[in-house]
Amino acid sequence: MKIWLNGGLQDLDDARVSVLDHGLTVGDGIFETVKTVEGRPFALTRHLTRLAQSARGLGLPEPDLDAVRHACAAVLDANPLPLGRLRITYTGGLSPLGSDRGDQGTTLVVALGEAKRRPDTTAVITVPWTRNERGALTGLKTTSYAENVVALARAHEHGASEALFANTVGQLCEGTGSNVFVVLDGEIHTPPVASGCLAGITRALAVEWTGARETDLPLDVLDRADEVFLTSTLRDVQGVHRVDGRQLPAAPGPVTAKAMRIFDERAADDLDP
Repeated sequence: MKIWLNGGLQDLDDARVSVLDHGLTVGDGIFETVKTVEGRPFALTRHLTRLAQSARGLGLPEPDLDAVRHACAAVLDANPLPLGRLRITYTGGLSPLGSDRGDQGTTLVVALGEAKRRPDTTAVITVPWTRNERGALTGLKTTSYAENVVALARAHEHGASEALFANTVGQLCEGTGSNVFVVLDGEIHTPPVASGCLAGITRALAVEWTGARETDLPLDVLDRADEVFLTSTLRDVQGVHRVDGRQLPAAPGPVTAKAMRIFDERAADDLDP
């Protein structure tokens, strides 16, 4: 496996990042995960735009997006896979211990891992922890991901693949690595970005392509929604057949199934929508 590290391809076993890299010591970094199909990235332009937005939000130097795109192409050429997870990581680089950044420049890593197509439906749980819709990192895709690790571990303990958060005012927000949609009386709804959720790339496409409405939703909407589905880079659109102890036995329901079909068709027509 070849990865890109700070300007060139390296063998995975030989690639080294300093133990004092700010991305490691304090989580001062951002990332994007991009689906690849037969060596071609999906929605790469949107992902790179969000990478730059996250960098600005975190106060990191603006990434050279042409250089990042070149790094992605080099990694994909070096590692042919039918379905892959392309991970772009950009950090504050070598820095002193503590929160202050150093002056040695940023770190860029691009790596690729094999992925498998997800099942059509999955189980989710809700967790007692909240997203802070007013936090400094809200809306940024940063490497400060520990709370997601904890919540996802809780989900796995309960036989689920995802955990869903409310925000601080009790509104439905998002999953650890996904956005959530509900179907009410035949209409698709998803929490607005103001709820504190990440502006997911797949979420945005699903809203555009299905006509979903952005709506403030209480967490308990999950107790009465006719259908529930998730979106993310590697899930695309995925139905939910269980929320906590509530079974949705017909999943994917008709609205979700249509959304899945629309997304598959539109994504196949344009790899960089």
